Amino acid sequence: MDLVLFVGLQGSGKSSLYRQRFEATHVHVSKDLWPHAVRKEARQRRYVAEALAAGRSVVVDNTNPSQEVRAPLIALGREYQARILGYYFASNLEDCLARNALRQGRARVPEVALRATVKQLQRPRLEEGFDSLYYVTIDAEGGLRVEPWKEEPDGPA
Repeated sequence: MDLVLFVGLQGSGKSSLYRQRFEATHVHVSKDLWPHAVRKEARQRRYVAEALAAGRSVVVDNTNPSQEVRAPLIALGREYQARILGYYFASNLEDCLARNALRQGRARVPEVALRATVKQLQRPRLEEGFDSLYYVTIDAEGGLRVEPWKEEPDGPA
């Protein structure tokens, strides 16, 4: 049983990877599915806990930009003895803004939200409690490429 945490900017391919790789096997938990909900963090933890308690693998498809945001989810996964996997979506702000501009309706994120997230974004580290990490990029044809983790010195994400 896995708890998968996506880490990356809005428009970096997170939901696309979920659909391509995990949709048939993992419960999808995303705060984007509850646009008007209050206490989204508590709701997210409850849904993750319910799925893990039932023995189901889960993908948390949110930006999860910082260690502080990821820590409670990792602790929850450990509580249920889940394997903790992280997927870091490497991208730059301008590319994400361009992809976001192509979205329609509520799928389009306000530009200010992307700019706020990029300021918070920290690359995940195995030391946070991940069992495995992966590096996700978008290739020239728009496809997603998942590669083994690349350790880099601390600095901008």
